Amino acid sequence: MPWTEADIPDLTGRTAVVTGANGGLGLQTSLVLAGAGAHVVLAARDPRKTDAAVARIAERYPAASLEVVPLDLGDLSVVATAARQVLAAHPRLDLLVNNAGIMAMPQRSTADGFELQLGVNHLGHWALTAHLLPALLAAPSGRVVTVTSTARHRARRLDPADPHLRSGYGAWASYARAKMANLHFGLGLQQRFERAGVPTASLLAHPGLTGTDLQARAVREGGAGWVGAFFEALTARSGMTPLEGARPQLRAATDPRARGGELYAPRFGSTGAAVRRPVLRRWGLQEQIDVLWEVSARETGIPLEVPPA
Repeated sequence: MPWTEADIPDLTGRTAVVTGANGGLGLQTSLVLAGAGAHVVLAARDPRKTDAAVARIAERYPAASLEVVPLDLGDLSVVATAARQVLAAHPRLDLLVNNAGIMAMPQRSTADGFELQLGVNHLGHWALTAHLLPALLAAPSGRVVTVTSTARHRARRLDPADPHLRSGYGAWASYARAKMANLHFGLGLQQRFERAGVPTASLLAHPGLTGTDLQARAVREGGAGWVGAFFEALTARSGMTPLEGARPQLRAATDPRARGGELYAPRFGSTGAAVRRPVLRRWGLQEQIDVLWEVSARETGIPLEVPPA
């Protein structure tokens, strides 16, 4: 039988932080986790959308345990403030779902001067994970789930000399590179957990072709071109629902049999049941992970290393 949210064990007593929790995959992930008994921290940028998300979850599950933390992944000062708020309330954190993301944006910069897609999709999550690491390590079996995309297969390597693509920008090339960074981050984080001998695990997921606002926003913002319009129409015609698209990250987050370093995705790449998929080992993978670690720490000023158990 295909894995569904009905297979999630009782999560009573667990605390989960979900980024981008007020819409799309993040909202579905938050709703399902809350329905399974977890205390869910909705970390998101738009207050009105977040209020609506809380109301929707509470309507479905009146006893849901919910908390809101404002989070703008494009501003490291806001990321630090959000992390302090979480840590003050939760010295132990069982789950962090690095879900939020943007796609095919026109060339723009974050508050810290980072290229927008790398800044939001990766560097903001790097900083948040680093800040929350003490609470994740304090949990008996903490998990970090990072959401990537099949777009990573079209990515060029991260150039340490020009990580923000100032010498040549393409909206889709930037998105692919950011999603490859998500993959390398998830794998590199698991390596560090293993070296430190801690039970915390880092897993990866990608949602396939899913009908959320991601495609529509890319078209609205003007960076996606005809490719974005094509994928928006394709998603409307044959894409999965947000709940179906959220199942890979929900399985990575909750399946007792899931292990660090694994990738969960739709069975047929873009659609299908949530299954474990092989991580394709591209040539130079370790070098690329090491480059990502060096660049991320340098650009953010925030190291991310796991202390030994």
